Amino acid sequence: MCGIVGFLGGEGRFSPDEIGDRVGQAIARLRHRGPDDQGSWTDPAAGLTLGHTRLAVLDLSPAGAQPMSSADGRFTLVYNGEIYNFRELRQELEAGGHPFRGHSDTEVLLEAIARWGIRPTLDRLNGMFAFALWDRADRTLTLARDRMGEKPLYYGSRGGCFAFASELKALRVLPGFDLRIRRDALLSFLRFGYVPAPLTIDEGIAKLPPGHYVSIPVDRLPLGEASDSTPYWTVRDAAVRGAAARFNGRPEEAVERIDELLRDAVRLRLEADVPLGAFLSGGVDSSVIVALMRAVSSSGVRSFTVGHEGEDSEARDAAAIARHLGTDHTEIHVTADEALGAIPRLPYHFDEPFGDPSMVPTLLISETVRRHVTVALSGDGGDELFAGYDRIVWGRRIWNRIRTLPRPLRSLAAAVLEAVPPGAAAWAARAMLSPRPGGRELPDLAVKLRKLASLLPSESADAMYFDLVSAWKEPARLVTGTEEAFDLRRDRPAPDGFTDATDRMLYWDMVTALPDQMLVKVDRASMAASLEVRVPLLDHRLVEFAWSLPLDLKIRENRGKWILRQVLDRYVPRALVDRPKTGFRVPLGEWLRGPMRDWAEALLAENRLRSEGFFNPAPIRALWADHLRGRPADVTPLWSVLMFEAWLEAARSGRS
Repeated sequence: MCGIVGFLGGEGRFSPDEIGDRVGQAIARLRHRGPDDQGSWTDPAAGLTLGHTRLAVLDLSPAGAQPMSSADGRFTLVYNGEIYNFRELRQELEAGGHPFRGHSDTEVLLEAIARWGIRPTLDRLNGMFAFALWDRADRTLTLARDRMGEKPLYYGSRGGCFAFASELKALRVLPGFDLRIRRDALLSFLRFGYVPAPLTIDEGIAKLPPGHYVSIPVDRLPLGEASDSTPYWTVRDAAVRGAAARFNGRPEEAVERIDELLRDAVRLRLEADVPLGAFLSGGVDSSVIVALMRAVSSSGVRSFTVGHEGEDSEARDAAAIARHLGTDHTEIHVTADEALGAIPRLPYHFDEPFGDPSMVPTLLISETVRRHVTVALSGDGGDELFAGYDRIVWGRRIWNRIRTLPRPLRSLAAAVLEAVPPGAAAWAARAMLSPRPGGRELPDLAVKLRKLASLLPSESADAMYFDLVSAWKEPARLVTGTEEAFDLRRDRPAPDGFTDATDRMLYWDMVTALPDQMLVKVDRASMAASLEVRVPLLDHRLVEFAWSLPLDLKIRENRGKWILRQVLDRYVPRALVDRPKTGFRVPLGEWLRGPMRDWAEALLAENRLRSEGFFNPAPIRALWADHLRGRPADVTPLWSVLMFEAWLEAARSGRS
């Protein structure tokens, strides 16, 4: 894994030495993404400087260093990621007579583009990547990003200059790219807990969407806020194709196909010249990845479980699976003090406001696993592909139960539920949500009951989903004088043929929360520790097949991921996996009333909020007061405001 940066333009305004120095500062800000080497390259005639910092994973020799130029000298590349099918592409190029200097996937990517062109090469790639390619002949810079959005790429134009980088913090040290907060993007952040692509919190800077590329000729400078990008693959197209050609074979045939695709995805992701392992939580997703690693690997498999100090039930479950599979297993226990100590570092590593509380354990897990290996496979993506999230399964059930009731009656029921004392909340939530016998209990049932109450008046299943994924349902009450720049249903419309609400929910999860929340979390946390994380479940071939599956192969008996459980049954006894999973819980609510209270109080002080000019303090202070009184509520909305304030403080002080 690596970090990339580039600066184009500025002739006559900035000296070459100043640009070189600023790009050097930007590379330094990305050093955590690649601590093994760094380099830069310039084309003075074009006013272009490219920078790269390297985490050496394949071809550790200087032959794998970047920036890298093609054999014919026409193209120069900086690239972050892994091309998993590079050996297959290399064989095809060698058969055509092309010689190679080293054995890196970087060289294969570069020479493939030189031979076939950018778009045909993108269509052939199986990997996670973000890259910038300079074409000296056409005087054009092209940026591209992988299909699912595993690797980040920010870009934009200011004052006649163009720049790109793996992280926003690198752009902020380039000439003219000072921070300018975009208020309408702040509204979107408050709603979702992340800033959805192509928006960023920084005005004039965009995220390149997953599965897109954009070409910038020098003679098109200066650009506007962000030039139009071109898709070469989209989840939408994959979903439409899947819906048009639904799998109609026997369930056993679908299970076999998932097994085959996932086996090959895992096999491709085992290529490395450095130590490699896997996360193993004991849940379905990580267990199936480790099981298939064991099945396809000719050598041993290292697995890692990270758990709470003093809470080892999940660690015991994972250890039992590791023993069954015969992995070299390591348990790592994290203390509450270590978790608390990670929070001040979050604004730097998540250099755009980010409100997902699970970023704390993800950062800690990455740091501890990095002490043992350089590359780790994870089970991320299974929930999005196979309907594993509670909001999908519960949302489907709740809507089916309430849809025939008149809205006035549902609104009345919501008001009654809101008034239920906390002591009665557990009984009511169990009765209405009907957890399966022997299944896991709902955490904090009083909070769940109030969440249910908020959903009852929903006018449609789509509106209910929108509420489920909204931290602040009315962010305009907090940030006045602007409108939200992003509308889920307008800007990510589900395909017309998706008449089932569950299909639409799965689609929205995959085109918003997956790339902009989950994959951002995984990338920033792992790269903060210089750990490369590979995600076999997001192999595009598997994604495409998953969209062809009917819902009853994903959801059965009020549980998601049915088909993935059938695959896992082939390798691990059901009794070792089919048990309640607690996950790595960070008790934010307790901490905010305890050891983090002074920190939170300072960030949420009314005078501070008012003087900064972004927030209306009243609803924030009211929620904070309720929280301090112990009123059951979801802490995520407060956490989002705290993360923005902590990020703003760090950004203005130059620490992010």
